Amino acid sequence: MLTGMVAEQGTIVVVEDDPNIADLVDMYLRREGFRVVQAGTGELGLAAIERELPRLAILDVSLPGGIDGLEVCRRVRSNRSLPVLMLTARDGEVDRVLGLEMGADDYVTKPFSPRELVARVKAILRRSEGPGPGGARHADVLIAGRVEVDTVRREARVDGSVVALASKEFQLLQFFAERPGRALSRQQLLDGVWGPGWFGDDRTVDAHVRQLRKKLGDALPLNTVWGLGYRLG
Repeated sequence: MLTGMVAEQGTIVVVEDDPNIADLVDMYLRREGFRVVQAGTGELGLAAIERELPRLAILDVSLPGGIDGLEVCRRVRSNRSLPVLMLTARDGEVDRVLGLEMGADDYVTKPFSPRELVARVKAILRRSEGPGPGGARHADVLIAGRVEVDTVRREARVDGSVVALASKEFQLLQFFAERPGRALSRQQLLDGVWGPGWFGDDRTVDAHVRQLRKKLGDALPLNTVWGLGYRLG
């Protein structure tokens, strides 16, 4: 079943099979002016995302049927830069890192505070959509090895071909591209890309770097600085 209402902050798709949790998330997001579309399965979630073109998707990891939240995330992230927040009843590090490697921007473990979830949603949107009209401006296209980092279109291109990146992967790539030759610690990367208020461990950085290397290959000269972090070039 899908539900929705018009609101000024744009649409969020919530893919959650527990109607009590889905309705709670729906209520708190609508209070903040979002339009919410609910889906109870991975199949319905993918259809809703394709149809609604939301600003963000909230995905439960454990969904009934053949497509769980991780698979929904993987399919969405394979061809678009939609921000994704994962919900899970599991608290294992493997699950959390796997979700991030699939392209999720953040991860919330049940039970959670609805107010915290809304704050996470707003933080993801701020980070993924960049500063407003009065914010800082960057060069339109940055060069990182053979990778073009288009900060206006939010695209990464290798030899002219677009490479699909998760929103957090793109932000991390842009952060490196704006600081070529600098050795950056994992904490600097966490603070710069995820924000100083984000709480997690530095293995999140490693997971996203692995994805950048996998997707961009030797076109991206991203080197490990042992005992510290990473350096572009």
